[in-house]
Amino acid sequence: MSHFVHSPASRRTAVGCTLLVMALGAGATGCDGDENPLAAAPYDAAGTITFNGPVGAGKKADPDKPLEVVAEGSDGRITDVTAKDAAGRYVAGELSADGARWHSTSPLAANASYTVRVSTESGDGAPGRKVLTFDTGKPTAKKRLDITFGPEAGTYGVGQPVTAELSEPVKDPAQRKTVERALKVQSTPAVEGAWHWVDDEELHYRPKDYWPAHATVRARSTLEGIKIGDRMWGGRTEELKLSIGDRVIAVTDAASHTMTVFRNGEEIKQIPVTTGKPGFETRNGVKVVLGKEPFVRMRSTTVGIAEGSSESYDLPVHWATRVTWSGEYVHAAPWSVGSQGSANVSHGCTGMSTGNAEWFFDTVREGDLVEVVNSYGDTMETFGNGFGDWNLDWDKWRTGSALTGGNPKATQPEDTARLRPTTA
Repeated sequence: MSHFVHSPASRRTAVGCTLLVMALGAGATGCDGDENPLAAAPYDAAGTITFNGPVGAGKKADPDKPLEVVAEGSDGRITDVTAKDAAGRYVAGELSADGARWHSTSPLAANASYTVRVSTESGDGAPGRKVLTFDTGKPTAKKRLDITFGPEAGTYGVGQPVTAELSEPVKDPAQRKTVERALKVQSTPAVEGAWHWVDDEELHYRPKDYWPAHATVRARSTLEGIKIGDRMWGGRTEELKLSIGDRVIAVTDAASHTMTVFRNGEEIKQIPVTTGKPGFETRNGVKVVLGKEPFVRMRSTTVGIAEGSSESYDLPVHWATRVTWSGEYVHAAPWSVGSQGSANVSHGCTGMSTGNAEWFFDTVREGDLVEVVNSYGDTMETFGNGFGDWNLDWDKWRTGSALTGGNPKATQPEDTARLRPTTA
């Protein structure tokens, strides 16, 4: 909420003038009487509320400056101020303990119309109220921060994070708070969640636990027209709506060479598999399905294995479900059927028979989860190679929020040069 001020005439409402501070000499506003029955009495139209800037037709306040309300004199005080624009966005503010001054603590929007309601109390305890309106002008900034939510609208698994890509880098902690505060994610049913700054131009949002099955998730921004920093203002952002499907989780045990697939907590299939052999171990940890490709040509040269070497390969691969950008898949591997269920012989992917791979391909969707356990491989990268978001526990995840966390620099993504591609 936010707050503004008013003062009654004579002894009954001795709140003096109010001050609206706007930059660059701008600041035309108008005052209108409030017919709310809470008003103690008609207000003296002359001088109960004034502004320190020029007032006149066509004049507008500069949104680069804060909003301030001051009660002068000792016989009255401000009790409450609310200010919001025509879009319903409230201006946050603070009221001094003695009720003498209120000032905004969140930015005003550019090209917006504001209505401010001020409640006051006289020295005798008589209530008063006033309504004031004003418009803000155009921003003078040269940069506009646009935000693109991801993924595309559709139906996803319970592990799908919501992403926000920024058109300009935001490094300053205070500016990050302004941006993050404006990014709203709501789910039905409601769950606890938080944003995490991946880097200066990307945020991810995930709940504390996985999304509930069959939930609806909406993401929107209220940043349009809001000043973020020097010469940078928020732009318009398209809202995003996602539907969440069944809770599908595939657990691959590299030690027992099996994959067990669960739907909504119930086991629906166990599949013999092979994972990465020594030197090419499959990554441990939780991975999110990124996409599905019916056919992929996998060549060892794309992952740094020399052609003609003992480890080289060039294979047609069917029913490939991608879990990392660097080339880790769950896919058909008819050449290793004899080892599936008993030995790990792949170059990092999870291989299975053609029939089982086709079943898996048809069963899972983007956002479903593949968890690898008991492998000697490294843990899945948190960022940069797909969605490893779930490999951070909740407390560490929250440290990446500008609103709830600590040092943003402590949660930068891993160096992508360290990513080890794996295929076949």
